[in-house]
Amino acid sequence: MKVRVRTMILLFVCLGIASVGKLVFMQFFQYEWLSQKAEENWDREIPFSQTRGNIRDRDGELIVGSKLAPTLYFMPAQNKDVESAAAKLSVALEVDKEKLLKQMNVRDFLVKIAPAGKNIELGKALDIQTMQIPGLYTGVDYVRDYPHDELLSRLLGFTGYDHQGLAGIEYQYDKFLSSTQSTLRLFTDAKGNSLPHVNDGWGAGTDGASVDLTIDLDIQEVMERELSQAMEKYEADQAMGIAMNPKTGEILALASFPTFHPLEYDKVSPSVYNQNLPVSMSFEPGSTFKIITLAAALEEGKVDLEKDTFYDPGYAMVEGVRLRCWKRSGHGQQTFLEVVQNSCNPGFIELGQRVGREKLSSYIREFGFGKKTGSAIAGESTGILFSKESFGPVEHATTSFGQGVSVTPIQQVQAVSAAVNGGKLFQPYVVKRIVNEQTNEVITENKPTEVRQVISKETSKQVRDALESVVAMGSGRNAFRDKLRIGGKTGTARKQ
Repeated sequence: MKVRVRTMILLFVCLGIASVGKLVFMQFFQYEWLSQKAEENWDREIPFSQTRGNIRDRDGELIVGSKLAPTLYFMPAQNKDVESAAAKLSVALEVDKEKLLKQMNVRDFLVKIAPAGKNIELGKALDIQTMQIPGLYTGVDYVRDYPHDELLSRLLGFTGYDHQGLAGIEYQYDKFLSSTQSTLRLFTDAKGNSLPHVNDGWGAGTDGASVDLTIDLDIQEVMERELSQAMEKYEADQAMGIAMNPKTGEILALASFPTFHPLEYDKVSPSVYNQNLPVSMSFEPGSTFKIITLAAALEEGKVDLEKDTFYDPGYAMVEGVRLRCWKRSGHGQQTFLEVVQNSCNPGFIELGQRVGREKLSSYIREFGFGKKTGSAIAGESTGILFSKESFGPVEHATTSFGQGVSVTPIQQVQAVSAAVNGGKLFQPYVVKRIVNEQTNEVITENKPTEVRQVISKETSKQVRDALESVVAMGSGRNAFRDKLRIGGKTGTARKQ
């Protein structure tokens, strides 16, 4: 018996020492870890959104921002009369009481009152707060704000229900624009009652970075106004425009019509918001493509615009095929500078033949046709060129004056810019830089990128002079303005 008693006493002493040791270890060495675990069990988080990054123009003017639009949250365990709370709230939110009561009267720690209580007006949120409904919390939330309404919408795109980018710039640069949520940490017991001995906490999030575009809002506004008026005047189905700095490749304006408001994207066809026409649409360039043929002929030394002459009877015969000029009676005898001014098809067929099939095809590709420009704008197409096997004499002739090939507007702008800027092909781009506005850190920045030298400076000057004469004395006279040097090339389209 003595042995057994001693054994039991020794066992109890050991257990006591172990328990005290464990308590000391937990109190002094595991206190912070255990407190953290306990708080995780008590923790109830109410999300507070940080602002999504801004989208600005080249001068820092806001194009897309965010405005405060709170969201309501309800903790059922903290309200003893949920039915009364639902009645009061249904009046404020102008929704059916029964539907709201069903949503609020659930066995859950925290209920997001959506869609009725999501992204409500700030004034309404403040009015609801004055009701002092137990268990009702107002979470900070934001919606996208568009100071210029529909301007640039088909490039910008839009965001979805939870602020994720779904189209355009918003989608492409979502990882930079996205913010991380802040949270208000409430500590409650299993029933949802507040724990008075534990202080509420705050988990800090981060705002999204700002995306600065190369777009000039002044130019964009003019372009969209003119396109809108043209759509109405000519009862057109669609219209597009693009403006680029020929010396840098910066896109200054980019427009597609019809357009839409990004907050109401669901009211238009997906074909509208999923297509950015200046980069996605392929079309037959017509006479505007003659600039490429002209540049190739001048670079190869195949023509003297002022001394060489050409007689136009109104058509050209190629492999037994009659290819007509737009002027059926022909332009008669003219210099090649007049060929350019008059946009004479047979004259450009002659220039194309002088350059030769392989050389002309090579120049067309050197000017960037047949592949994407590298603009990084979503949905860009490559256009369509004749394959080497199918590029026969007739195709060679029609390509010389812009028929039978398919290009995108951004390819055309890139190529014409190279023809007049000194012969340098620049890669177009629309995002200037991405900036962390909290730290002023430049996350990424795009600079002008010269792809290659296509023609010489001397040839480019000749092209500029010729295109200036088109506006001053040729088919582009409607664009002429006193005291301004304007160059251009008309183009005609045939609607089937």
